[in-house]
Amino acid sequence: VDGDAINLFDILPLFRLNDGDGGFYLDKACVVSRDPLDPDNFGKQNVGIYRMEVKGKRKLGLQPVPMHDIALHLHKAEERGEDLPIAITLGNDPIITLMGATPLKYDQSEYEMAGALRESPYPIATAPLTGFDVPWGSEVILEGVIESRKREIEGPFGEFTGHYSGGRNMTVVRIDKVSYRSKPIFESLYLGMPWTEIDYLMGPATCVPLYQQLKAEFPEVQAVNAMYTHGLLAIISTKKRYGGFARAVGLRAMTTPHGLGYVKMVIMVDEDVDPFNLPQVMWALSSKVNPAGDLVQLPNMSVLELDPGSSPAGITDKLIIDATTPVAPDNRGHYSQPVVDLPETKAWAEKLTAMLANRK
Repeated sequence: VDGDAINLFDILPLFRLNDGDGGFYLDKACVVSRDPLDPDNFGKQNVGIYRMEVKGKRKLGLQPVPMHDIALHLHKAEERGEDLPIAITLGNDPIITLMGATPLKYDQSEYEMAGALRESPYPIATAPLTGFDVPWGSEVILEGVIESRKREIEGPFGEFTGHYSGGRNMTVVRIDKVSYRSKPIFESLYLGMPWTEIDYLMGPATCVPLYQQLKAEFPEVQAVNAMYTHGLLAIISTKKRYGGFARAVGLRAMTTPHGLGYVKMVIMVDEDVDPFNLPQVMWALSSKVNPAGDLVQLPNMSVLELDPGSSPAGITDKLIIDATTPVAPDNRGHYSQPVVDLPETKAWAEKLTAMLANRK
């Protein structure tokens, strides 16, 4: 379907996702865009998950978060006074959906990463209008442009933070071509108050690249838990080379590509604390932290505008909580080695458990 013959309200089985939403939304679509200054660079081609409000028969409102690759593509296009061509795919292979939600580096290809997960090249097709690489097997493809320097009110929408965003000026997408299978499957993402589908999708997809990026610069990093609200809170375990080292890791987490917009609070723990084991994390917080010196507050830092605590929207103070054991030259406190059970404790615990289980 082309041009003025397009009517998204007829083609798609749209419905309101949250009670207070301002309209119908596409929230599990992959949006494909290219770097206008380097369009043939496969790695700089971006596949991302961005929610879009259906505002007219062939018009969408799209939110390009400034820290995301599509926002950089749009910025480059608008500097040249050009629209940004995009392809939007619905009903995608779960692997490419997972990669679209993963905060990769700017020149890392989502298709190559999806291929690595499949252990075979990821299949792609050519979109008929834009010629972009799109996921093979998608149910629906919408092609068009983000119109240069055009903004309209979009929202409100029930966001992944569990709060509604208000109506804000967002970009306008004009759809010029729609291709779809016969009887296409329409897919939406359930999000809102945690835990929902988006937490299970984005949580692991956030932990892994953040861990890889930190590990490349700080081999001492042991694990990263960024499961909570797309990494607005991260818990990181690390060995320490010297005093203050854990805080340096926390600062770097906040300045990774994902951290610039999301990592608002970091809890640093020792290497013997599992950041995915909340009782262990609570023990570290309660026994290791001295508020006089272990809270590092960073004023006027960037965060995505959807963070409801930011003021003004997009600006926040960030916080590092250092729950690690001090090492030289930081000699604060009087910490012993952690308490260790006697060698026979585990065996006796197993015997007592068995005795209680068999008690009549």
